[in-house]
Amino acid sequence: MKAPLLQLQNVTVSFRKEGNWTPIVKNSRFDLYENEILGIVGESGSGKSVTSLAIMGLLPKAIAKVSEGEIILDGKNIAALSEKEWQKLKGNDIAMIFQEPMSSLNPSLKCGPQVAEILAQHTHLSQKEIRQEVLSLFEKVKLPNPEIIYNKYPHQISGGQKQRVMIAMAIACKPKILIADEPTTALDVTVQKEIIQLLKELQQQTRMSIIFISHDLSLVSDIANRVLVMYKGEIVEQGEAQQIFKNPQHNYTKALIASRPSLEYRAKRLPTIQDFLNDTIDTAVITAEDRAENHKKMYAQTPILEVQNVEKEYFSTAGLFGKKTTFKAVDNVSFKIYEGETLGLVGESGCGKSTLGNAILQLDKATAGHIFYKGKDITKLSATEIRTLRKEIQIIFQDPYSSLNPRIPVGKAIMEPMKVHGLYKNDAERKQKTIELLERVGLGEDYFNRYPHEFSGGQRQRIGIARTIALQPKIIVCDESVSALDISVQAQVLNLLNELKENFGFTYIFISHDLAVVKYMSDQVLVMNKGKIEEIGDADALYANPQKEYTKKLIAAIPKGN
Repeated sequence: MKAPLLQLQNVTVSFRKEGNWTPIVKNSRFDLYENEILGIVGESGSGKSVTSLAIMGLLPKAIAKVSEGEIILDGKNIAALSEKEWQKLKGNDIAMIFQEPMSSLNPSLKCGPQVAEILAQHTHLSQKEIRQEVLSLFEKVKLPNPEIIYNKYPHQISGGQKQRVMIAMAIACKPKILIADEPTTALDVTVQKEIIQLLKELQQQTRMSIIFISHDLSLVSDIANRVLVMYKGEIVEQGEAQQIFKNPQHNYTKALIASRPSLEYRAKRLPTIQDFLNDTIDTAVITAEDRAENHKKMYAQTPILEVQNVEKEYFSTAGLFGKKTTFKAVDNVSFKIYEGETLGLVGESGCGKSTLGNAILQLDKATAGHIFYKGKDITKLSATEIRTLRKEIQIIFQDPYSSLNPRIPVGKAIMEPMKVHGLYKNDAERKQKTIELLERVGLGEDYFNRYPHEFSGGQRQRIGIARTIALQPKIIVCDESVSALDISVQAQVLNLLNELKENFGFTYIFISHDLAVVKYMSDQVLVMNKGKIEEIGDADALYANPQKEYTKKLIAAIPKGN
């Protein structure tokens, strides 16, 4: 067998905390071979990104170091290189694509010159040759109109295009190793599929080795030859991708696979990591008969919300005396929602799903059409009436951290809307209710006086949910409310949302680009494309037999695993 291109030999990465060095990644040991895609899977805090930063020599020197072991590239321990030696290596032999292209690209530089900068630093090409090479790279990563993209700023192109510019930058000097750290996390399912396909094609053309890092095992198994699974800083399992996906040995790996909603059946409760570790897995499923009976009762009622021919237009003027142009973000949309129903709203970025959500919430007024809530047209309400409506129709945001005030303890943040809407007699009663809510979302009284920064992403999302349900609303708009969470934390939050719906009779509008999650959560699914409704129907029927080409394309792009 050929010698590995890269070897990690008992690598421990330690971080300094209050003067002491604490190991975060422990005794990491694996090989990467030439012309291979190696997947590294694990949740936040598992050590996968720290491992990649150690390989790239990007650990923050003052607080982190490779405290034990060696990282061998071409027979040399790169963990011991000086800064000057690293400069030659980075980009040339080893390159990285980061998770968030917007924060990795320079917003004040056009896309072409950013890639040209790399070539100017590492090659002896002339300015003219560099420009040609950048355009050729843009073609290679399948960017439309390379000449136009060359002269655009990052904010002027889409998320998928920004990620392609990052890939072009990473492969500019034909590195031997490319590290892709969560390169598709924030992307739509179709764009995600395109980026995965692109990386596979590039790898086959250039024979470079790729380390592909993600928290989504089914996505990794679609691209990787071999996979290693990390948990709490240790590699708990590694092997061929198909073998790990089909026959996982470690409980943590089993949990990662099972926590993702299945497209084949509908579990009553998604299993979490703790369920696997404690052997408390609930195998009950919701049958087609259960759903049919529930839907018969639900759809016999009067709709709680009716959207009729809603449109939302935006106007833009280019230049001082430019012509006014109209853009229809939502175009003649009509549908009904019934009490106790979950309506899934899917489509690619820019399809109008969040704009529609904001119109229903009266956060952004519809340009035309009517929205009836309990028979009353809420598009015609006064400011005072809208304030009262806020109690009835609430939202759970995508990013709970930015929707919580960092200076207010979470208990007070939950009490605040109760006070505004005059719920309960006094603060003592509101505090008691808040503690009950914290316990309801799996936290508890101890958390009342803590601040948002003291919580993990999943815990913050639970606090966001507690704050939303504090007003006992009738309708809750969940706008990408689990998209930033790890697979098992996502499972916990989805279980919680279903539990609360059952106990309080909530009605959800569930907006997401993750089609597997939407199918699991929804009674009906509404597919949006370019502001219009492409297709609407029962979730199971629509996924099993989509009618429109656009819906077929979306469903085909869901990572299936090997």
